[in-house]
Amino acid sequence: MANKAYKFRLYPTQEQEQFLVKTFGCVRFVYNKMLAERKETYEKFKDDKETLKMQKFPTPAKYKKEFAWLKEVDSLALANAQLNLQKAFKNFFSGRAEFPKFKKRKTRQSYTTNVVNGNIMLLDGYIKLPKLKCIKIKQHREIPSHHVIKSCTISRTKTGKYYVSILTEYEHQPVQKEVQAVVGLDFSMNGLFVDSEEGKTANYPRFYRQALGKLVKEQRILSRRKKGSNRWHKQRLKVAKLHERIANQRKDFLHKESHKLAKRYDCVVIEDLNMKGMSQALNFGKSVTDNAWDMFTTFLQYKLEEQGKKLIKIDKWFPSSKTCSCCGQVKESLSLSERTFRCDCGFVADRDWNASINIKREGLRLLV
Repeated sequence: MANKAYKFRLYPTQEQEQFLVKTFGCVRFVYNKMLAERKETYEKFKDDKETLKMQKFPTPAKYKKEFAWLKEVDSLALANAQLNLQKAFKNFFSGRAEFPKFKKRKTRQSYTTNVVNGNIMLLDGYIKLPKLKCIKIKQHREIPSHHVIKSCTISRTKTGKYYVSILTEYEHQPVQKEVQAVVGLDFSMNGLFVDSEEGKTANYPRFYRQALGKLVKEQRILSRRKKGSNRWHKQRLKVAKLHERIANQRKDFLHKESHKLAKRYDCVVIEDLNMKGMSQALNFGKSVTDNAWDMFTTFLQYKLEEQGKKLIKIDKWFPSSKTCSCCGQVKESLSLSERTFRCDCGFVADRDWNASINIKREGLRLLV
């Protein structure tokens, strides 16, 4: 069995919007209440891990007696808040994440509800959700008939737009394709990546850099507004829309590029890079964030896996940039300012193209 999510825009009425806002608030309230109790327990027993593991999580039902208004919203949404908190602590204890943080009203709001006895259904241009009548939906693509809806996550962006992400389950056993066409990709700060076949870059437009001037201007205006005033809220919305536009442009570009690669090649080889460390160590924070390499590789991986193809990640310490792709000689040092690779054997090539060829070869070695 496999899972796939479909995201659509929602257009709730004023009454439905009020209910959604109330549900967001109740879910956030319950999550923060449970986290506060769990935090007290952690502080009390953090030195005794065995006792800490035996402590039970508080449940949303515990708060419904004291706060009767919690009964007005979808109970499954509150139950999922508990599951999300349990998952957050599990990730914390396993070392995969930091200690869970309290949810804030100003950040992206969302809640998840599950399918029970047909309480979620897609109708003609509408979606039926628990405790709500049919909400207008812009369904820009069809969900295949063999996909079974399991849950829905309703969210609201900072700009006030509503979306629903429909999680489906379906039988899918991709046939592993014979690896014939292989490409190596070397991360590039300017163009996202350079491929090993023709040395071409993705020509990433660097959307954040393009909008930086306008963004700085609007944020400067926002900083001069009186916080909480009507003019401040209007300007905050302008800044939020700019950020949202940049994020959407970036996501659209990365989806299209990863789709092209997944369609053309049977195997893609990349380096397993630590982008967070790279941005901090080399002071390239804005450029690294703008490229969104981790998002790109995530898109690429699931698109390849759906077709029975492969994504191979080689060791980040593999000297792809320092190795000559012609003779195999490894240089002792190579500064970032050297954009052209020159070897004693006479081989001269673009630094990133040379690296992408070496990445491809290492991937082929691991494939065998």
